[in-house]
Amino acid sequence: MFAVALQSTPSLAPPLAILAVLIVLGIVVGAVGSAVARRLSNPVGKYRLLYVGVLLPFALLAYGLLSLLSLGDAVATTVLGDTGGVAAAVLADLAGLLGAGVVGLAAYAPTIRGVRAVRDIDLSTGRALVRMARYVGGVSVVVAIALAPLHLTGTASPLGLTGVLALLVAGLFGGAPWIVAAVRSTTPPTGATRDRLETLRERAALDVRDTLVLDTDDEETATVHVRGPPGYRRLFVTSTFLDRFDDGTAAALLAVQAGQIGTRVQPLRVASVVAAGAPLVASVAGWGPRWALLGVAVLALVAGFWACRRAVRAADDHAAARVGADAVADALDRYAAVHGMEPTRRRVPNPLSATVALGDRIDRLRGR
Repeated sequence: MFAVALQSTPSLAPPLAILAVLIVLGIVVGAVGSAVARRLSNPVGKYRLLYVGVLLPFALLAYGLLSLLSLGDAVATTVLGDTGGVAAAVLADLAGLLGAGVVGLAAYAPTIRGVRAVRDIDLSTGRALVRMARYVGGVSVVVAIALAPLHLTGTASPLGLTGVLALLVAGLFGGAPWIVAAVRSTTPPTGATRDRLETLRERAALDVRDTLVLDTDDEETATVHVRGPPGYRRLFVTSTFLDRFDDGTAAALLAVQAGQIGTRVQPLRVASVVAAGAPLVASVAGWGPRWALLGVAVLALVAGFWACRRAVRAADDHAAARVGADAVADALDRYAAVHGMEPTRRRVPNPLSATVALGDRIDRLRGR
């Protein structure tokens, strides 16, 4: 994530001009993608595919281009007067990440209206952008700080980059309870809500240290997640989750989360990223046989995601043993209905997916 200086004294004008062009392109990409997604079957699922398969890669491409144009070095030179030292390097990384984040926000903005239409929800464009901007800014700061040890060593060896990658991913995983709370609007549950959540957690056998409620009333995202390392797992539950699901559905979905803790779904995903990322970095940097390293990265990713899918199925089995297979299947069906999704089914699992198609999970549980 180092910018490549194209001149001795980087100028802000060229990268800012390209940034402006990328923002316009991002708006076009988001608008076109949204128009296509709205006209396809299962539009909610297509919007998720648009975000992961189009807008995210576009933002990453913008980051690479802005790095080549030395946006970060130019910002560091303008603010600090030089590009030497750890502070300047961290500022340069942060500037590059934020630049790509702005491009991503520009591409995201035109999709909000489409999501609002297909889900029939009262989602304010301004508020959605503010929330996303807060999230992008927070993640950018965390990533820039996580890269600081690499600048402290002053080396860019394969071992160093692999270590930083592992440190970054582990830091994001371990620090998730605090990171999510910092970049999202949260409140601790009180009164009847706290008592209800305690009862649901006991029913689902979900052991966490504490719980925070995410404010999602306007976007109606009814989700629940457990984040954090053993000993400090925190449950994040959206306000919509509590409003839209009855106790039976909520307990079943919490039981799935408990199962995923037991089958180590999240650590497997982290391990997959690190195992694939290390040879990928080495391949791109030219440290060793490039195509062989790239092949190792792909194999590591495919194998890791296969293990993740097995863990997801095992987690469903764990939840079924706790609250009943039909209850879990009904809960997943209800989850899809609340989000306006059509449960997808695949004849052949996607080897580049760490999750199992929701329809396949429901059918498998009903088959029990």
